[in-house]
Amino acid sequence: MGDISKDIKSKFESNKLKALINIKYTSNWLSSKENEFFKPFGISPQQYNILRILRGAKDRIKVQLVKERMIERAPNATRLMDKLCDKNLIERERCDEDRRVVFVKISKEGLILLSSIDENNNLSFLENITEEEAAVLSNLLDKIR
Repeated sequence: MGDISKDIKSKFESNKLKALINIKYTSNWLSSKENEFFKPFGISPQQYNILRILRGAKDRIKVQLVKERMIERAPNATRLMDKLCDKNLIERERCDEDRRVVFVKISKEGLILLSSIDENNNLSFLENITEEEAAVLSNLLDKIR
């Protein structure tokens, strides 16, 4: 089991400071694990987030709405969607009434990819915590925000 003090060879003035540093350190570690997980599927975690948003929408939605719903607000969301379009994972169409509005929806290929990711469900990097501990952790993170 890890110990942030040992991992980064540092002491902390308070448990709150230690918790803050631990959250940042763990966030970086999780991002690395996430990137490794999605690499074989040919997408990034941000692209996965976009695909999940579109699957949940069930129909086309405005690009702006996708941007608002993203977990990680990506200034490059349009570029991420361009890449998903190039891979035929999403479809894009302009609004007839207002050419500035663009709609996107997940394609059949995108749904198939999400299904294969869901079936893989290899979250081995979370195996050190129980479902109950995960609920407590999630509640504590909510409380911080």
